[in-house]
Parts: sequence; structure tokens; C-alpha cells
Amino acid sequence: MKLPEFPEANHPLVKSLQDCSDQELVQGFQQYPGEGKYFTALFCRFGAMSYSLLRNMARSPLQVDYLFARVWRNVFYELPHLTTDAGGPSLTLQSWILNKVAACITQDQLPAVETIQYTLTAAPPPLWCYVQIALDQLSPLPRLILVLSQTFHWQDQRIVAVLQAEGEDVTTEDIAQYLQEAYQSLQAALPEDIQAIYFNEPSLASLPIGSV
Repeated sequence: MKLPEFPEANHPLVKSLQDCSDQELVQGFQQYPGEGKYFTALFCRFGAMSYSLLRNMARSPLQVDYLFARVWRNVFYELPHLTTDAGGPSLTLQSWILNKVAACITQDQLPAVETIQYTLTAAPPPLWCYVQIALDQLSPLPRLILVLSQTFHWQDQRIVAVLQAEGEDVTTEDIAQYLQEAYQSLQAALPEDIQAIYFNEPSLASLPIGSV
């Protein structure tokens, strides 16, 4: 199984940080939460290493991608609370990330391939993490409709039937409007540099909504 390519590493916003130390990138991520380039640069620096360790732990590429996304999701959510020396002089950032990989391998159960909604090609971990943050900021109904439509690929009629059964007064004509509202809110909530790095021509419908 080949290592994936990380084309975001060649983006000017990411390349501009290539001479920064690990500590400087962590500090940038912590001090500027509205900018995604610092986390993306960290991902590009340690992504291949973490993927190479995971690829022997699963039987299919989808399962490797699943573990890979979970590792970087955990890094994303724990990094804001990490001291900039990664816990002390004896523990580097690389060692800390290796510990996250090891924890994922030993603690996470691999789901069946057919149940995995995530693919690395559709949503590299930095983009996926920031999309999940943006999703959490959506209003409940547009968010639910977006997830049912884009993650589970439900038809409008099925979405309406389920929502009406739950007491929501919606029609099939409303679904397109709610989806448009959800995409607009989702894109507005994404950091501008993340959009610049991952979308040559930003498209509302191209935002990945899959989950792990």
C-alpha cells in the first residue's frame, strides 16, 4: 500500500511555514484558532510518518484512512491544550504524535469497510477537522438535512417523511432551501486559508461531510 500524496504541502500558505519549528507551529495553531495553515503544516510534516505506521494495521485502504483520520482528529482536539514543549524536554512533538498513533492502534476497533463514510481523497484530515467544527456551528435542522443528504445520500422525499414524522413542518421544496442555507453557513464558518488551500474554486457542494 503506497503512501498517499499530500498536495496541500505545496500550497504557498503551507510552504511559507516550512522553516518554522514544531514549537512555532503549535504556538501558531493555539494563538490563531481562526487560521488553519498551522495545523495543515503540522499535518504535512508528520502525516506520512503516521500513515506509514497505520497502513500495516488494517486490511483495506479504507480502514487505514479511517484510522489515519481518527489519529489526526485526536491530534486536532488535543493540540490546543498541549504545552509548546510537548510535555517536557524528553518528549518531542513527534513522540507525542507517535503516542497518538499507538493509542489509536490499540484502542480503536476497526469498523467493517462498508460502514466507513470517510475517504482520504475526499477530505484530507485538516479539511475534515475544520469542516466538523463548522458543522457544529450550524442550526440543528439545516445541519441534520445536510448530513442526511450528503453523508447518507437520502432522497428529499425520505428526508421529508422522517422530519414530518418528528413533527417538522417541511416539504420537498424546503429541502433545497435548507441545503443552500447549510452550505452557505458551513463555508462562512471555514477558515479562509483552509478554503484557499483546499479549494481552487470554492464550491458549496464540494465540502466533504463524511464522518469517522
